[in-house]
Amino acid sequence: MRNHAGSIKLGSLQTTYLIIAAVVASLIIVQINVRIGSPVLSIVDRWLRWAGFALGAAMMCENFQWIDRPYWTLVALFFILWFLGETLYNWLAISALSLSPMPLFPKYVPNDSGEEWPTQPRLLKIRSWLREQGFHQAQALKAEVGGGIYLRVSVYENQEATTRIQITFLPQASGTIVVCYGFSSLTLDGRRIVTDNLYIPFGGFYPENWFVVRRPRNRSIKRLLSKHKARLAKSGELVAFKTEPAVDLNSVQHELEQLNTELGFLHPHNEREDHGKITQEGRYRVWKEIWMLNYLGKSARYY
Repeated sequence: MRNHAGSIKLGSLQTTYLIIAAVVASLIIVQINVRIGSPVLSIVDRWLRWAGFALGAAMMCENFQWIDRPYWTLVALFFILWFLGETLYNWLAISALSLSPMPLFPKYVPNDSGEEWPTQPRLLKIRSWLREQGFHQAQALKAEVGGGIYLRVSVYENQEATTRIQITFLPQASGTIVVCYGFSSLTLDGRRIVTDNLYIPFGGFYPENWFVVRRPRNRSIKRLLSKHKARLAKSGELVAFKTEPAVDLNSVQHELEQLNTELGFLHPHNEREDHGKITQEGRYRVWKEIWMLNYLGKSARYY
């Protein structure tokens, strides 16, 4: 009996250390991520918080004898409760977005303020690398997403204008700026080849002539460019972009909105005041992509 009691006590002590380790690791990751804004670290932090909550809540119930069930049964229970709670939160956030005046496909305008590129050293290195690779800036853009908040974008292209890279700066609540990259090329037969690492949930549909590969966990612009070049090597002859980035992006935004309205991801414009912008099917697709991005670091499906 003493050995059995000692084993239980030792197991409880080990679990306590595991919970403390998860909490400490989460706090360290949060502090690091305030400076670098890595989506990959955010994924690790979410798993740590989820595991810490399930283990800690189950231990409290066992220690205070609130629920008379085996410890690991309680862990599973609180693991599911976290899932349900976050699902409710995400669903409410999606519904709020659907009903808000915030545009899902904002209009881009030239950014002439001179603040198109942040002055953080890690971001300035990216600009220097682009120049070394033969890319030059084609246009600086911005798009209002609501409340006077602007999304800043800088578009670069190679000398032949056959490949453009859209560099999107995403400001965080902590003040950190996360940068995402999207390479685009057009083929002679009318296809658009896109390789990006955006981790913003989309959940909608792309035109049939679009071939999109999304790699949210790949935060290296070098590796992403290598991936895009490998895809282009199998895509046939390329053609140069003929229009300015702002014209091209706004045309793309209009095409995406029209297509997703036709396919049932968005409500028709005359129904949006009563039902919101996103349909129930569309909300489910966005919810699914949020979970895939937040906990697995990939899109719900590769396009």
